[in-house]
Amino acid sequence: MWSAATIADTLKHDVEHYGFPSLGDAVPKLDWAKLKKARDGYIKRLNGIYSNGWKNAGIDLIEGYGAFKDANTVVVTKGDESWELTADKIVIATGGRPSLPPTDGLEHCIDSDGFFDMEELPKVVVVVGAGYIAVELAGVLNSLGSEVHLVVRKGKALRTFDPAISDGLDAEMIKAGIHIHRNTNGVKKVEIQNGKKTVTTESGDTIYGADVVLMAPGRVPNVENLNLDKVGVKLGRKYIDVDEYSNTSVPNIYALGDVCGVVELTPMAIAAGRRLSDRLFGGIENAKVSYENVPTVVFSHPTIGTCGMTEPQAIEKYGEENIKVYNSKFANLYYGIFDVEQADKPKTIMKLITAGEDEKVVGIHVLGMGSDEMMQGFGVAMKMGCTKADLDSCIAIHPTASEELVTMGAWGTSAQVSGAISPPLNGAAAAEPKLKSKI
Repeated sequence: MWSAATIADTLKHDVEHYGFPSLGDAVPKLDWAKLKKARDGYIKRLNGIYSNGWKNAGIDLIEGYGAFKDANTVVVTKGDESWELTADKIVIATGGRPSLPPTDGLEHCIDSDGFFDMEELPKVVVVVGAGYIAVELAGVLNSLGSEVHLVVRKGKALRTFDPAISDGLDAEMIKAGIHIHRNTNGVKKVEIQNGKKTVTTESGDTIYGADVVLMAPGRVPNVENLNLDKVGVKLGRKYIDVDEYSNTSVPNIYALGDVCGVVELTPMAIAAGRRLSDRLFGGIENAKVSYENVPTVVFSHPTIGTCGMTEPQAIEKYGEENIKVYNSKFANLYYGIFDVEQADKPKTIMKLITAGEDEKVVGIHVLGMGSDEMMQGFGVAMKMGCTKADLDSCIAIHPTASEELVTMGAWGTSAQVSGAISPPLNGAAAAEPKLKSKI
Protein backbone atom coordinates (compact mmCIF):
# COMPACT_ATOMS: atom_id res chain seq x y z
CA MET A 1 0.00 0.00 0.00
CA TRP A 2 2.87 2.34 0.81
CA SER A 3 4.47 1.61 -2.57
CA ALA A 4 1.21 2.29 -4.40
CA ALA A 5 0.89 5.60 -2.56
CA THR A 6 4.47 6.53 -3.43
CA ILE A 7 3.81 5.80 -7.11
CA ALA A 8 0.70 7.99 -6.93
CA ASP A 9 2.76 10.85 -5.50
CA THR A 10 5.31 10.47 -8.30
CA LEU A 11 2.63 10.58 -11.00
CA LYS A 12 0.89 13.58 -9.47
CA HIS A 13 3.83 15.72 -8.43
CA ASP A 14 7.14 14.62 -9.91
CA VAL A 15 7.00 13.48 -13.53
CA GLU A 16 6.75 16.94 -15.10
CA HIS A 17 10.00 18.00 -13.43
CA TYR A 18 11.81 15.18 -15.21
CA GLY A 19 10.69 16.13 -18.69
CA PHE A 20 7.50 14.10 -18.91
CA PRO A 21 4.18 15.79 -19.69
CA SER A 22 2.27 16.93 -16.63
CA LEU A 23 -0.58 14.51 -16.08
CA GLY A 24 -2.75 17.03 -14.25
CA ASP A 25 -6.27 15.65 -13.97
CA ALA A 26 -5.29 12.79 -16.29
CA VAL A 27 -3.43 10.89 -13.57
CA PRO A 28 -4.57 7.27 -13.96
CA LYS A 29 -7.30 6.35 -11.51
CA LEU A 30 -6.34 3.76 -8.94
CA ASP A 31 -8.04 0.40 -9.35
CA TRP A 32 -8.49 -0.29 -5.64
CA ALA A 33 -10.08 -3.70 -6.21
CA LYS A 34 -7.13 -4.82 -8.33
CA LEU A 35 -4.62 -3.55 -5.78
CA LYS A 36 -6.48 -5.22 -2.92
CA LYS A 37 -6.68 -8.52 -4.79
CA ALA A 38 -2.95 -8.48 -5.54
CA ARG A 39 -2.07 -7.54 -1.96
CA ASP A 40 -4.34 -10.18 -0.43
CA GLY A 41 -2.97 -12.79 -2.83
CA TYR A 42 0.59 -11.96 -1.82
CA ILE A 43 -0.26 -12.27 1.88
CA LYS A 44 -1.97 -15.61 1.20
CA ARG A 45 1.16 -16.85 -0.56
CA LEU A 46 3.30 -15.75 2.37
CA ASN A 47 1.03 -17.61 4.79
CA GLY A 48 1.39 -20.71 2.64
CA ILE A 49 5.17 -20.40 2.59
CA TYR A 50 5.27 -20.19 6.39
CA SER A 51 2.89 -23.14 6.78
CA ASN A 52 4.93 -25.29 4.41
CA GLY A 53 8.11 -24.29 6.20
CA TRP A 54 6.70 -25.45 9.53
CA LYS A 55 5.48 -28.68 7.97
CA ASN A 56 8.87 -29.39 6.40
CA ALA A 57 10.52 -28.74 9.76
CA GLY A 58 8.27 -31.33 11.41
CA ILE A 59 6.11 -28.80 13.25
CA ASP A 60 2.42 -29.56 13.78
CA LEU A 61 0.20 -26.51 13.23
CA ILE A 62 -2.99 -26.60 15.30
CA GLU A 63 -5.35 -23.70 14.67
CA GLY A 64 -7.63 -22.54 17.47
CA TYR A 65 -7.78 -20.65 20.76
CA GLY A 66 -5.40 -21.80 23.48
CA ALA A 67 -5.73 -21.55 27.24
CA PHE A 68 -3.70 -22.95 30.11
CA LYS A 69 -5.09 -25.91 32.03
CA ASP A 70 -1.97 -26.04 34.18
CA ALA A 71 1.68 -25.01 33.85
CA ASN A 72 2.39 -27.90 31.47
CA THR A 73 -0.93 -28.20 29.64
CA VAL A 74 -2.65 -26.03 27.03
CA VAL A 75 -6.17 -26.73 25.77
CA VAL A 76 -6.80 -25.60 22.18
CA THR A 77 -10.41 -25.07 21.10
CA LYS A 78 -11.83 -24.52 17.63
CA GLY A 79 -15.58 -24.72 17.26
CA ASP A 80 -16.76 -28.00 18.75
CA GLU A 81 -13.28 -29.53 18.65
CA SER A 82 -10.55 -29.34 21.28
CA TRP A 83 -7.06 -30.67 21.80
CA GLU A 84 -5.07 -31.04 25.00
CA LEU A 85 -1.34 -30.45 24.55
CA THR A 86 1.34 -31.08 27.17
CA ALA A 87 4.93 -29.85 27.18
CA ASP A 88 7.89 -29.27 29.47
CA LYS A 89 8.31 -25.77 28.04
CA ILE A 90 5.61 -23.42 26.74
CA VAL A 91 6.11 -20.12 24.88
CA ILE A 92 3.43 -17.42 24.78
CA ALA A 93 3.58 -15.34 21.58
CA THR A 94 -0.02 -14.25 21.13
CA GLY A 95 0.84 -10.75 19.91
CA GLY A 96 -1.44 -7.75 20.16
CA ARG A 97 -4.50 -6.19 18.56
CA PRO A 98 -5.85 -2.69 17.92
CA SER A 99 -6.99 -0.86 21.03
CA LEU A 100 -10.40 0.75 20.66
CA PRO A 101 -11.26 3.38 23.29
CA PRO A 102 -14.81 3.54 24.63
CA THR A 103 -16.58 5.86 22.21
CA ASP A 104 -20.22 6.64 21.59
CA GLY A 105 -20.87 5.28 18.10
CA LEU A 106 -17.82 3.02 17.97
CA GLU A 107 -19.84 0.59 15.83
CA HIS A 108 -19.55 3.08 12.98
CA CYS A 109 -15.74 2.86 13.00
CA ILE A 110 -13.10 0.45 11.76
CA ASP A 111 -9.70 -0.33 13.24
CA SER A 112 -6.34 -0.72 11.51
CA ASP A 113 -7.15 -4.35 10.70
CA GLY A 114 -10.37 -3.15 9.06
CA PHE A 115 -8.31 -0.99 6.71
CA PHE A 116 -7.30 -4.15 4.86
CA ASP A 117 -10.94 -5.15 4.42
CA MET A 118 -12.01 -1.89 2.74
CA GLU A 119 -13.53 -2.61 -0.67
CA GLU A 120 -13.01 0.89 -2.05
CA LEU A 121 -10.95 4.01 -1.48
CA PRO A 122 -12.94 6.39 0.75
CA LYS A 123 -13.38 9.96 -0.43
CA VAL A 124 -13.15 11.34 3.10
CA VAL A 125 -11.53 9.49 5.99
CA VAL A 126 -10.90 10.39 9.62
CA VAL A 127 -7.87 8.67 11.16
CA VAL A 128 -7.78 8.74 14.96
CA GLY A 129 -4.37 8.27 16.55
CA ALA A 130 -0.88 9.71 16.90
CA GLY A 131 1.33 6.63 16.58
CA TYR A 132 3.15 5.09 13.66
CA ILE A 133 0.15 3.10 12.42
CA ALA A 134 -2.01 6.23 12.31
CA VAL A 135 0.52 8.34 10.39
CA GLU A 136 1.32 5.48 8.00
CA LEU A 137 -2.31 4.91 7.07
CA ALA A 138 -3.05 8.63 6.93
CA GLY A 139 -0.15 9.08 4.52
CA VAL A 140 -1.17 6.17 2.30
CA LEU A 141 -4.80 7.27 2.04
CA ASN A 142 -3.87 10.90 1.42
CA SER A 143 -1.45 10.03 -1.36
CA LEU A 144 -3.96 7.69 -3.00
CA GLY A 145 -6.51 10.49 -3.17
CA SER A 146 -8.61 10.52 0.00
CA GLU A 147 -9.30 13.68 1.96
CA VAL A 148 -7.66 12.79 5.26
CA HIS A 149 -8.30 14.20 8.73
CA LEU A 150 -5.84 13.09 11.42
CA VAL A 151 -7.19 13.43 14.96
CA VAL A 152 -4.51 13.53 17.69
CA ARG A 153 -5.09 13.79 21.43
CA LYS A 154 -2.31 16.31 22.03
CA GLY A 155 -0.23 18.68 19.92
CA LYS A 156 1.24 16.38 17.28
CA ALA A 157 1.81 12.81 16.16
CA LEU A 158 4.80 10.61 17.07
CA ARG A 159 5.43 12.49 20.31
CA THR A 160 7.87 9.84 21.60
CA PHE A 161 10.15 10.34 18.59
CA ASP A 162 12.93 12.89 18.50
CA PRO A 163 11.38 16.37 18.28
CA ALA A 164 13.25 17.19 15.07
CA ILE A 165 11.65 14.19 13.39
CA SER A 166 8.11 14.56 14.74
CA ASP A 167 8.11 18.29 13.96
CA GLY A 168 9.50 17.63 10.50
CA LEU A 169 6.88 15.00 9.69
CA ASP A 170 4.16 17.31 11.01
CA ALA A 171 5.23 19.99 8.54
CA GLU A 172 5.40 17.53 5.63
CA MET A 173 1.94 16.12 6.41
CA ILE A 174 0.46 19.61 6.41
CA LYS A 175 2.23 20.41 3.14
CA ALA A 176 0.78 17.20 1.65
CA GLY A 177 -2.74 18.32 2.51
CA ILE A 178 -3.52 16.23 5.59
CA HIS A 179 -5.84 18.05 7.99
CA ILE A 180 -4.47 17.67 11.53
CA HIS A 181 -6.88 18.22 14.43
CA ARG A 182 -4.77 18.88 17.52
CA ASN A 183 -5.34 18.79 21.27
CA THR A 184 -8.66 17.01 20.83
CA ASN A 185 -8.29 14.72 23.87
CA GLY A 186 -9.78 11.96 21.72
CA VAL A 187 -13.09 11.28 20.02
CA LYS A 188 -16.31 11.78 21.99
CA LYS A 189 -18.82 10.36 19.53
CA VAL A 190 -19.35 9.18 15.97
CA GLU A 191 -22.81 9.42 14.44
CA ILE A 192 -24.49 8.93 11.08
CA GLN A 193 -25.91 12.04 9.40
CA ASN A 194 -27.29 11.92 5.85
CA GLY A 195 -25.48 8.68 5.15
CA LYS A 196 -22.10 10.04 6.22
CA LYS A 197 -20.23 9.92 9.51
CA THR A 198 -19.85 12.92 11.78
CA VAL A 199 -17.02 12.89 14.31
CA THR A 200 -17.10 15.04 17.44
CA THR A 201 -13.96 15.29 19.56
CA GLU A 202 -13.76 15.78 23.31
CA SER A 203 -12.49 19.31 22.68
CA GLY A 204 -15.59 20.18 20.65
CA ASP A 205 -14.22 19.94 17.11
CA THR A 206 -16.61 18.45 14.56
CA ILE A 207 -15.69 16.75 11.29
CA TYR A 208 -18.56 16.21 8.85
CA GLY A 209 -19.01 13.99 5.82
CA ALA A 210 -16.62 11.13 6.53
CA ASP A 211 -16.98 7.88 4.63
CA VAL A 212 -14.66 6.00 7.00
CA VAL A 213 -13.57 6.60 10.58
CA LEU A 214 -10.41 4.61 11.24
CA MET A 215 -9.44 4.15 14.88
CA ALA A 216 -5.70 3.68 15.38
CA PRO A 217 -4.93 5.03 18.86
CA GLY A 218 -2.69 2.11 19.85
CA ARG A 219 -2.52 -1.61 20.53
CA VAL A 220 -3.07 -3.93 23.48
CA PRO A 221 -1.67 -7.42 24.18
CA ASN A 222 -3.70 -10.57 23.64
CA VAL A 223 -3.66 -11.90 27.20
CA GLU A 224 -7.36 -12.40 27.93
CA ASN A 225 -8.81 -15.93 28.09
CA LEU A 226 -5.36 -17.54 28.40
CA ASN A 227 -5.94 -18.45 32.08
CA LEU A 228 -2.63 -16.80 32.99
CA ASP A 229 -3.76 -16.20 36.56
CA LYS A 230 -4.52 -19.90 36.91
CA VAL A 231 -0.87 -20.82 36.36
CA GLY A 232 0.66 -17.76 38.01
CA VAL A 233 1.98 -15.81 35.01
CA LYS A 234 2.25 -12.22 36.20
CA LEU A 235 1.26 -9.13 34.23
CA GLY A 236 2.55 -5.58 34.35
CA ARG A 237 0.66 -2.72 32.63
CA LYS A 238 -1.52 -5.43 31.03
CA TYR A 239 1.55 -7.00 29.39
CA ILE A 240 3.27 -10.22 30.44
CA ASP A 241 6.24 -9.52 32.71
CA VAL A 242 9.46 -11.01 31.35
CA ASP A 243 13.14 -10.64 32.12
CA GLU A 244 15.92 -10.18 29.57
CA TYR A 245 15.86 -13.93 28.82
CA SER A 246 12.10 -14.03 28.02
CA ASN A 247 11.38 -15.81 31.31
CA THR A 248 7.97 -15.22 32.90
CA SER A 249 7.18 -15.63 36.58
CA VAL A 250 6.62 -19.37 35.97
CA PRO A 251 9.89 -21.31 35.45
CA ASN A 252 8.87 -23.33 32.37
CA ILE A 253 6.69 -20.67 30.68
CA TYR A 254 8.23 -18.03 28.42
CA ALA A 255 6.84 -15.07 26.48
CA LEU A 256 8.07 -12.91 23.63
CA GLY A 257 6.87 -10.36 21.10
CA ASP A 258 4.13 -7.76 21.40
CA VAL A 259 2.49 -9.59 24.29
CA CYS A 260 5.43 -8.41 26.43
CA GLY A 261 5.24 -4.76 25.34
CA VAL A 262 9.00 -4.13 25.32
CA VAL A 263 9.73 -3.31 21.66
CA GLU A 264 6.63 -4.05 19.61
CA LEU A 265 8.16 -4.91 16.25
CA THR A 266 7.89 -8.16 14.27
CA PRO A 267 11.68 -8.49 13.74
CA MET A 268 12.15 -7.98 17.49
CA ALA A 269 9.85 -10.93 18.22
CA ILE A 270 11.67 -13.07 15.65
CA ALA A 271 15.04 -12.22 17.19
CA ALA A 272 13.75 -12.96 20.70
CA GLY A 273 12.40 -16.31 19.51
CA ARG A 274 15.72 -17.28 17.96
CA ARG A 275 17.68 -16.38 21.09
CA LEU A 276 15.23 -18.27 23.28
CA SER A 277 15.51 -21.32 21.02
CA ASP A 278 19.31 -21.10 21.19
CA ARG A 279 19.17 -21.00 24.98
CA LEU A 280 16.58 -23.73 25.53
CA PHE A 281 17.62 -26.17 22.81
CA GLY A 282 20.92 -25.00 21.32
CA GLY A 283 23.11 -25.17 24.38
CA ILE A 284 23.85 -21.42 24.45
CA GLU A 285 23.08 -20.71 28.10
CA ASN A 286 23.40 -16.93 28.00
CA ALA A 287 21.61 -16.33 24.69
CA LYS A 288 19.33 -13.32 24.95
CA VAL A 289 18.10 -10.53 22.77
CA SER A 290 19.26 -6.95 23.24
CA TYR A 291 16.60 -4.26 23.32
CA GLU A 292 19.13 -1.44 22.93
CA ASN A 293 19.79 0.37 19.66
CA VAL A 294 16.98 -1.31 17.75
CA PRO A 295 16.72 0.27 14.29
CA THR A 296 13.19 0.89 13.13
CA VAL A 297 11.35 2.59 10.30
CA VAL A 298 8.01 4.38 10.06
CA PHE A 299 6.54 4.06 6.57
CA SER A 300 5.05 7.51 6.62
CA HIS A 301 5.21 9.95 3.71
CA PRO A 302 8.10 10.74 3.88
CA THR A 303 9.65 7.78 5.68
CA ILE A 304 11.41 7.89 9.03
CA GLY A 305 14.43 5.84 10.10
CA THR A 306 15.62 5.89 13.69
CA CYS A 307 17.97 4.05 16.02
CA GLY A 308 18.89 4.72 19.64
CA MET A 309 18.08 7.61 21.95
CA THR A 310 16.26 10.82 21.21
CA GLU A 311 17.93 14.06 22.26
CA PRO A 312 15.74 14.44 25.40
CA GLN A 313 16.52 10.83 26.38
CA ALA A 314 20.25 11.37 25.91
CA ILE A 315 20.17 14.55 28.01
CA GLU A 316 18.31 12.70 30.77
CA LYS A 317 20.82 9.83 30.82
CA TYR A 318 24.13 11.61 30.25
CA GLY A 319 23.45 15.25 31.12
CA GLU A 320 23.24 18.07 28.61
CA GLU A 321 26.88 19.00 29.11
CA ASN A 322 28.01 15.49 28.11
CA ILE A 323 26.30 15.13 24.75
CA LYS A 324 26.81 16.64 21.34
CA VAL A 325 24.09 16.95 18.72
CA TYR A 326 24.66 17.31 14.98
CA ASN A 327 21.79 18.44 12.76
CA SER A 328 21.33 18.65 9.02
CA LYS A 329 18.43 19.70 6.83
CA PHE A 330 18.52 19.67 3.04
CA ALA A 331 16.59 18.95 -0.13
CA ASN A 332 17.35 15.52 -1.55
CA LEU A 333 19.11 15.51 -4.94
CA TYR A 334 15.97 13.87 -6.36
CA TYR A 335 14.34 17.30 -6.03
CA GLY A 336 17.38 19.19 -7.35
CA ILE A 337 15.93 19.92 -10.80
CA PHE A 338 12.40 20.60 -9.58
CA ASP A 339 11.27 24.00 -10.86
CA VAL A 340 10.03 25.19 -7.46
CA GLU A 341 11.43 27.42 -4.76
CA GLN A 342 14.05 25.75 -2.55
CA ALA A 343 11.86 26.32 0.49
CA ASP A 344 9.03 24.37 -1.15
CA LYS A 345 11.07 21.23 -1.82
CA PRO A 346 10.55 18.30 0.59
CA LYS A 347 13.29 18.29 3.20
CA THR A 348 15.46 15.52 4.56
CA ILE A 349 16.19 15.99 8.25
CA MET A 350 19.04 14.20 10.02
CA LYS A 351 20.17 14.22 13.62
CA LEU A 352 23.23 12.52 15.09
CA ILE A 353 23.55 12.36 18.89
CA THR A 354 26.83 11.48 20.63
CA ALA A 355 27.80 11.07 24.29
CA GLY A 356 31.04 11.28 26.27
CA GLU A 357 34.54 12.40 25.39
CA ASP A 358 34.85 9.69 22.75
CA GLU A 359 31.56 10.81 21.19
CA LYS A 360 29.94 7.40 21.11
CA VAL A 361 26.94 7.53 18.80
CA VAL A 362 23.81 7.02 20.91
CA GLY A 363 21.15 8.19 18.46
CA ILE A 364 20.60 8.51 14.72
CA HIS A 365 17.35 9.93 13.37
CA VAL A 366 16.42 10.55 9.73
CA LEU A 367 13.28 11.87 8.02
CA GLY A 368 13.17 11.77 4.26
CA MET A 369 13.55 9.78 1.06
CA GLY A 370 15.67 6.65 1.52
CA SER A 371 15.70 6.72 5.31
CA ASP A 372 14.09 3.28 5.40
CA GLU A 373 16.92 1.60 3.49
CA MET A 374 19.87 3.48 4.98
CA MET A 375 19.03 2.78 8.62
CA GLN A 376 19.90 -0.94 8.62
CA GLY A 377 23.62 -0.35 8.11
CA PHE A 378 23.81 2.42 10.67
CA GLY A 379 21.98 0.13 13.09
CA VAL A 380 24.82 -2.40 12.73
CA ALA A 381 27.37 0.35 13.34
CA MET A 382 25.60 1.44 16.52
CA LYS A 383 25.40 -2.16 17.74
CA MET A 384 29.19 -2.28 17.37
CA GLY A 385 29.57 0.87 19.48
CA CYS A 386 30.60 3.29 16.74
CA THR A 387 31.83 6.77 17.54
CA LYS A 388 31.61 10.03 15.63
CA ALA A 389 35.24 9.49 14.59
CA ASP A 390 34.29 6.12 13.10
CA LEU A 391 31.64 7.77 10.97
CA ASP A 392 34.06 10.55 10.00
CA SER A 393 36.60 7.95 8.86
CA CYS A 394 34.12 6.27 6.51
CA ILE A 395 34.38 7.36 2.88
CA ALA A 396 31.09 8.82 1.70
CA ILE A 397 29.10 7.18 -1.08
CA HIS A 398 28.32 10.03 -3.45
CA PRO A 399 25.77 11.15 -4.43
CA THR A 400 23.52 9.74 -1.72
CA ALA A 401 21.56 11.16 1.19
CA SER A 402 23.23 8.78 3.64
CA GLU A 403 26.64 10.37 3.00
CA GLU A 404 25.48 13.27 5.15
CA LEU A 405 25.76 11.06 8.24
CA VAL A 406 29.48 10.47 7.62
CA THR A 407 30.28 14.10 6.75
CA MET A 408 28.45 15.94 9.53
CA GLY A 409 30.53 18.69 11.07
CA ALA A 410 34.12 19.54 10.21
CA TRP A 411 36.18 16.38 9.68
CA GLY A 412 38.67 15.68 12.45
CA THR A 413 37.40 18.47 14.69
CA SER A 414 34.28 16.90 16.19
CA ALA A 415 35.99 16.40 19.57
CA GLN A 416 36.61 20.15 19.77
CA VAL A 417 32.91 20.94 19.68
CA SER A 418 31.70 21.53 23.21
CA GLY A 419 28.31 21.32 24.86
CA ALA A 420 24.96 20.24 23.46
CA ILE A 421 25.24 21.77 20.03
CA SER A 422 23.19 22.35 16.95
CA PRO A 423 25.85 23.27 14.35
CA PRO A 424 25.00 25.08 11.12
CA LEU A 425 22.74 22.95 8.99
CA ASN A 426 25.45 21.22 7.00
CA GLY A 427 23.24 20.04 4.16
CA ALA A 428 21.31 23.29 3.78
CA ALA A 429 24.20 25.70 4.22
CA ALA A 430 27.04 23.81 2.56
CA ALA A 431 25.55 21.41 0.04
CA GLU A 432 25.44 23.66 -3.03
CA PRO A 433 28.67 25.68 -2.52
CA LYS A 434 30.64 22.46 -1.88
CA LEU A 435 28.77 20.49 -4.55
CA LYS A 436 27.73 17.96 -1.90
CA SER A 437 24.51 16.97 -3.61
CA LYS A 438 22.28 14.40 -1.98
CA ILE A 439 20.08 11.81 -3.59
